[in-house]
Amino acid sequence: MTRRLGFVLFPDFQLLDAAGPIGAFDIASRYAADAYALEFMAAQPGLTASSSGAALMAGPLTDGPFDTLVVVGGNGSRRALGCPILMPWLKTEAARARRTTSVCSGALVLAEAGLLDGRSATTHWSASREFARFPKVDLQPDRIFVQDGPIWTSAGITAGIDLALALIAEDLGETIARRTAQQLVVHQRRPGGQSQFSALVEMGGQTGRFAALTAWMRERLAEPLSVERLADQAAMSPRHFARAFTAETGLTPAKAVEHLRLEAARLRVEATAEPVDRIAESAGFGDPERMRRAFIRAFGQPPQALRRAART
Repeated sequence: MTRRLGFVLFPDFQLLDAAGPIGAFDIASRYAADAYALEFMAAQPGLTASSSGAALMAGPLTDGPFDTLVVVGGNGSRRALGCPILMPWLKTEAARARRTTSVCSGALVLAEAGLLDGRSATTHWSASREFARFPKVDLQPDRIFVQDGPIWTSAGITAGIDLALALIAEDLGETIARRTAQQLVVHQRRPGGQSQFSALVEMGGQTGRFAALTAWMRERLAEPLSVERLADQAAMSPRHFARAFTAETGLTPAKAVEHLRLEAARLRVEATAEPVDRIAESAGFGDPERMRRAFIRAFGQPPQALRRAART
């Protein structure tokens, strides 16, 4: 069975939003012959330039039905919202497709077409505020990808690879998805519930304002890290610090501490045979049950399941 995949492009799209999933589906087809047939389309067919200047050859928006539609993101997605050719075509073809998906700010295109009304969705964290104009969408900005029925949305850029691997797993099974991930040199497929803000916290925020504080926190994860202590280290009042930190990273200080602890604990869970209770204590969770609950919230799996997966 060959599944027809339609990639929807527009001028000034983000190249990796398209190239990441394209590479994943291409590799999966090596392990399951003829699993996917990829088509690239645009309202204005021809060479379609990405924001980097690199271009893909796109055909016209053709009739389906498609198995899966993939709407990519990028700066050009905002102009695509007003395209009189793309929008009616997308509404028609999404109704006939088995799945409709988006990468990054491609979720804005789905929202404009009304495809996310009454559904949960995600997008790149930087585009989250733009969803205020779509009040019928239950936006979950702290997610790598979200599935709500036949609609799948993903966070920015490399999250498109996570989305593609999840789709491959649904179509062809976990074994082929895992082999595809290995071929892509992806350490491990991230579950959809994992936070896209973890990297932002690691960098100290959008501008790096709290980079030194983040490094200081990482060295003291086993210690109490209250808002008051963090604010004192940043030489700010607790109230001002909490507001500024949340604006920079997208997370409250307490959530950021938990994310740093989760990342440190996950690395040790996957890379060592160290007892889970010892990891929980040294990472600042205090006891293994508290860490287990935090792992399930963030990764969708308990520590032992992640450890087993890392060894397969």
